[in-house]
Amino acid sequence: MPTIKDVAREAGVSIATVSYVLNKKAVAVSPETRRRVLEAARRIGYRANVTARNLRSSETRLIGYAWYEPPPYDAPFGRLNPILDWFAFYLARSAEQAGYHLLTFTYPPDDPTPTYDELIRTGRVDAFVLTGTVDNDPRVRFLLDQAFPFVSFGRSTEAWDFPWVDTDGRAGVRAGVEYLISLGHRRIAILGWPEDSLSGNFRLAGYCDAMEAAGLPVPDGYVLRGVHTEQAGREAFARWMEMPPHERPTAIVTVSDLMAIGIMNEARRQGVQVGRDLSVIGFDDAPMTEYLQPALTTLQQPIDEIAEALITMLEAILNKEPPAETNVLMPPRLIIRESCVPPPEQALP
Repeated sequence: MPTIKDVAREAGVSIATVSYVLNKKAVAVSPETRRRVLEAARRIGYRANVTARNLRSSETRLIGYAWYEPPPYDAPFGRLNPILDWFAFYLARSAEQAGYHLLTFTYPPDDPTPTYDELIRTGRVDAFVLTGTVDNDPRVRFLLDQAFPFVSFGRSTEAWDFPWVDTDGRAGVRAGVEYLISLGHRRIAILGWPEDSLSGNFRLAGYCDAMEAAGLPVPDGYVLRGVHTEQAGREAFARWMEMPPHERPTAIVTVSDLMAIGIMNEARRQGVQVGRDLSVIGFDDAPMTEYLQPALTTLQQPIDEIAEALITMLEAILNKEPPAETNVLMPPRLIIRESCVPPPEQALP
């Protein structure tokens, strides 16, 4: 079996240089030398003994990632969360490109810290990536107190200083509302998440920003909240339909595609045609949204870029280097489809 000495001989460099390159040491090695070493290793079929290398360096090269808990309900589409599915894929891909792998695990939702504590004490992982953070998140507080490396897809308590990357939901929803206003809509409603949802509150703030900037009123009943289900969208639309016809919203923004689907389904049931009588905007650009009838206008999160930024940030932290940035907001992209049109003529002021 080829050894590190064979790689050095093949590449025409020292054994130390080969070690620096293969172990990703922060030592000045020119790109040309690095390329030559890697090509030599591939050419002669060298394979590093990862277990032995990790033991010597006291590293596992594993990043802990808790798989999200399925919601505790059995509503239609209740367990759908394509964004976190895609995030897990892109996170694993970015980690592997940096020489790491993910160790996935679950934890009791009512008390996550013992699981994190055990993984730290047993030396199973080098760091963690968090998702689904909330205000006063116990995982963030525990890892800060332990001074253990981690990054987060999402924010938590504003006063806590920790590395995170997040979608700028506020800017995204504001762009969506501004698009509806450009089409001529003035009666625009929003369906948000419960008040304890950080990301939901950021998205709701974007709606308020756009309405205020345009000088548009937000009548009572135009802001509704619900849990992340299709049924919540149905119930919200039914409540808006109880308003007098001249007061009903002509356009609706939601904080998730799943809730938007519920609105579209209930609208169809009540004889309201989305894309003609009503405009709807979702959030996430879930895979099925472009195949709905009509296709759903939505806000697309840059999940691949977020995952890559998190791993880049975490790699710097693990190398005892200051990350280039520790708090990053990435704006979503408005994907315009057939669910948004100008308001019906009878609805115009």
